[in-house]
Amino acid sequence: MITRLSQEEARALLTTSRVGRLGCVYEGGPYVVPINYVLDGENIYTHSLPGRKLEALRANPKACLQVDEVTDEYHWRSAIAFGAYEEVTNPTERDRAVRALQAGFPKLTPVESVPVHDGQSSVVIFRIRIQEITGVGEK
Repeated sequence: MITRLSQEEARALLTTSRVGRLGCVYEGGPYVVPINYVLDGENIYTHSLPGRKLEALRANPKACLQVDEVTDEYHWRSAIAFGAYEEVTNPTERDRAVRALQAGFPKLTPVESVPVHDGQSSVVIFRIRIQEITGVGEK
């Protein structure tokens, strides 16, 4: 039987998951991509190189992140966080987000350190400020 997750259950699923699907709008249509992320309680932090995802989010900051936990077809949970995209440009805040991402994903290549011609990172650190969380599951 499919049931709603409580706010606490949905938030816990978002907190313990490490990979989710970011949903946004690109040129009037849906665009969904997998991302690695960390959740600090009220914000989802991630990173991206320039491309379609950033173009979409800059044009329309409404976004969502969906995660799931599937044991089998009759035992699963899914949560979605809805919110607004914001780039993290403050150096202190950006550094804190980069450290959290690298701590959460120590085996991933630290793309945040890839320099471009001017010596600065070309990676954009951003957050989704959570406005609503929902979830469902089947046991």
